[in-house]
Parts: sequence; C-alpha cells; structure tokens
Amino acid sequence: MIKNFVEELQWRGMVHDVMPETEAHLMEQMRSAYIGFDPTADSLHIGNLVPIMLLAHYQRCGHRPVALVGGATGMIGDPSGKSSERNLLDEETLRHNQQAVKNQLSQFLDFKSGAENEALMVNNYDWMKDFSFLGFIRDVGKHLTVNYMMAKDSVKSRLSGDVSEGMSFTEFTYQLVQGYDFLHLYNNYDCTLQMGGSDQWGNITTGTELIRRIGEGKGYALTCPLITKSDGSKFGKSEGGNVWLDPERTSPYKFYQYWLNTSDADAAKYIKIFTFLDRETIENLIAAHQEAPHQRELQKRLAEEVTLTVHGQEQLDNAIKASQILFGRSTSADLMDLDEKTFLDIFEGVPQAEINKTEIDAGLDIISALAEKTNFLSSNGEAKRALKQNSISVNKEKVGDDYSIQSTDLINDRFVLLQRGKKNYFVIRVLE
Repeated sequence: MIKNFVEELQWRGMVHDVMPETEAHLMEQMRSAYIGFDPTADSLHIGNLVPIMLLAHYQRCGHRPVALVGGATGMIGDPSGKSSERNLLDEETLRHNQQAVKNQLSQFLDFKSGAENEALMVNNYDWMKDFSFLGFIRDVGKHLTVNYMMAKDSVKSRLSGDVSEGMSFTEFTYQLVQGYDFLHLYNNYDCTLQMGGSDQWGNITTGTELIRRIGEGKGYALTCPLITKSDGSKFGKSEGGNVWLDPERTSPYKFYQYWLNTSDADAAKYIKIFTFLDRETIENLIAAHQEAPHQRELQKRLAEEVTLTVHGQEQLDNAIKASQILFGRSTSADLMDLDEKTFLDIFEGVPQAEINKTEIDAGLDIISALAEKTNFLSSNGEAKRALKQNSISVNKEKVGDDYSIQSTDLINDRFVLLQRGKKNYFVIRVLE
C-alpha cells in the first residue's frame, strides 16, 4: 500500500524544496527514487543520516529506494558546499568503500527480502567508465548551455570566492555527470525522483532538465534542509571530528553519548528527523519533556532509538551500561564487561599512570597505588586519611587500607580504575 511520503516528511520537518506535482506523482503507484552517497570513506557518518532516513521513509511508504554510490563522481569532486577540490580515489578503494556503505545502509533499508520495493544499490562508475570524453560532450554536454550551468548556486559561490583557488573544469562538469546519472536511472530503472540536501537542488534540477531534453520525460526533485545545531555549530561533529556509523571509528558508547548530550531545542527537532517513531509518540514525548526537562527523557529516547537502529540492541545495552558507570550506578562486574575502546572512551581525559605488570602480579598495596606509584593523591598520609574516610574505590568497590591490587583486578588485562569520592577518577595502565 502506498502511503503519503511527502506528507510524512513535512510533519517531520524534512522538506526544503519539492518540485510541483511530486506528491501526486508518488501517490499514483510505486515509484523509484535515488540519493547519491559519497564513497570517499569506508564509513558513513551521522551527517549522512538525513539522506539515509529519506530513503528509509521512502521504502516504508511503499516505494523503491535506490542508493547510488558515486564511484565516478567520487573521482571528480562535487563543488556543492566545498571550498576546495577533494582528493581523488582509485577504483579498488572505491569498490571497498561501496561495500562498506551498503553494509551500513542495510541497517535502514531492505536490500534482500525480494519485495517489489526492495532497495537497490548502484555505482555510477559502472556506466560512466566507458564514456569517452568526445562521446560525453556530444551526447550530453550539448544539451545544456554554459549560462545554465553558471547560474547554479554551487558554481557561483565557488567562482565568487578566492580567485587564486578558482574552480577546475573537472568540478564545473560535476553537475553534468550527476545530471546524467538521473537520466541513466530514469531510462534503465524507471527512476523518476532524485532527493538530497538543499545544497544539491541545482545538481538535481540539472538532471530533471536532461530527462526533459534527452529522455523526453519528466523527473522530479525533493530536497531536505541542511541540519544545524541551535547554537550555530555544525551538526555531526564532536571534539574528535566526525561521528561515524562504523563502531571502530566511533564507539557505540560515544555515538550514544553524542545524542544524549543534545540540547532541548535540538532534541525536539532531531527526534522527528532521525527516528521512525510515529507522530503521536513524538508529540507525547515532547510534551512530557516540557513538563520535566531536567529528566532529559527526550534525549534518552533519541539516543536509544538512533543507537538501536545503527548498532543493534546489544551495543545499545552496553552503551547505556557504560554511560551509567560515570554516575555511580554501576558495579565492578559492569566495568569488567567493558571492551578496551569503550573503557578508554568513558575515561578519556582522566589522569593516568603506568605501572609494570610484575608489581601487580606481586600484589600492589593500595597506599602505594594511590600515592607514590601514581601521584593520584599527594602523599601516603593523604591516602591513609582517604581510606579511613571510606572514600576510596578500586573498580567501583570500596576498599580499606589493607587492600592490595592483584592481577584479578585488571580490566581487559590492562587497566585498574581508582576513585576518590564520586567524581575523582584515576586510571592505572598496566604494562607487560
């Protein structure tokens, strides 16, 4: 059954521009639509989540999503929103990245159920690689004037910038290549709609123009707003750079924390864009949050939903458990369950000292561990007083002055967590 895709996007705040008659076109029958993804890395990041969600909602509304990996365009570079040209990649790297991207998209899209609207992945390198330069400018280039191409915002912004930087002919022709993609998909896959971010409107409408002039048909366009944070900073970036979907690049714990730390204003916007929760559920969550914002239930639900979709239930559970470690609601067993990457992510920035494993194997008395071996506390006297006050924990367990750290205390065979009071942490890193 076909559901109203445009209406679904509108209440979620995901429509920036839409070509006239698009909504009616999509309500007639199942249609195919595509979005292009940049294959210059072997992981997508949360900046890619908006186009991914567009395709996911599209499939849920009964239509067929097509994910285009820009193997050819990845070899060129898109000037949209860029201040300089990108590095160009070889074919082997692009193929590897394509498969990695497909694996991540499979968390959101159905590629293999056999349903009529099963998702499809294509690579524009497959149809662009055999095009000769003369053939392309003869068969495609002659249909658009330079005036038309110069009028695009993505081109104008680059040409009006630093004259010494300029814009290469390669980048100038990008919109022709992307426009031809739309024409190729229209002719070969009956693809009638291209979607993307608002900065892609010019490239997308170049495609609709080629479909009109060469294909003698009609293509449609829909773009979503570029997501920003309410404080004006860039969405999708953390202090460490991009927030990646690959758990090796960004741990599920850090991924979960990114969403958990969202501001109230952003959480109310993001929960519509980045989750599949229905309208009533979201409105109830926002209303409840406004009643008790200090409980941050909106942020918690947002973090849970997005982490569950990207990383699965087990990793979500681990991320929640890891998040509780810093706030006292955890045990030594919880710490022991952490993998090394998550442990280091949680205690990033916490002071550390290195101790040889032979000292741990022999049993390291707690006073030495707190003072002379680590300088966590300034002296043996301070260590004794803290122990007498029952304010010292090893791996979240309170200890007395007769305690010695053993090899059985090691987290991941490498770490011991010391703690004074609720908030003062120190990590012993054990060397072989």
